[in-house]
Amino acid sequence: MTTSTHRTERGQRVSTGKRHSRRAAFTLSEVLIASTLSVFVMAGVLGAFIFFGRTGLAIGHYQAMETELRRGMEIFAEDVRTATDIRWTDAWQITLSVPSSEGAAQPVSYVFQPERPGALTGQLYRIAADGRRERLVQDVASDFAFRRYKLEQPGTIDNTAGNDLETKQLQLNLRTLRLTANGPAATQAAISARYVLRNKPVSR
Repeated sequence: MTTSTHRTERGQRVSTGKRHSRRAAFTLSEVLIASTLSVFVMAGVLGAFIFFGRTGLAIGHYQAMETELRRGMEIFAEDVRTATDIRWTDAWQITLSVPSSEGAAQPVSYVFQPERPGALTGQLYRIAADGRRERLVQDVASDFAFRRYKLEQPGTIDNTAGNDLETKQLQLNLRTLRLTANGPAATQAAISARYVLRNKPVSR
């Protein structure tokens, strides 16, 4: 094949035959910039995914604790209101005399037990007269406490009861604490109102 050339206006020779075209490509700088931006975008997406996952897990913990607390408080309140007597052991254990379906009073104990000595959490149990143990609330913080009070009297600021005979009101103070490997996952406070032992006689 014969190839001819001609001179352009600037005096350059240009081949009129087969030409080699130059392919467009990314430079090294462009590749580095694109890679850096991609890393930032992926880090943002991953961070958002982890955040939403942790938020969803925390919400699940709160819902579970709220349901368990509500159920436990309802059972406790029902026993206190129907109890005819109380035996105070300490701030972690009390025993109520609760009428059974046959009418006779039976002892029902409420006991807080830590997971182990010095543990941050424990369990709240209801122990029936036949020894059957029912766990009411789990993951209870170790600052749990029962409190007992007398009837409120005019002019009396502190009506804390000092013995079983004068006890007329009970209060249950607790909070649940869900722990993970990195620390607390969720906490839920539940300070009860004072429940009156309606059927229990008292001595002023």
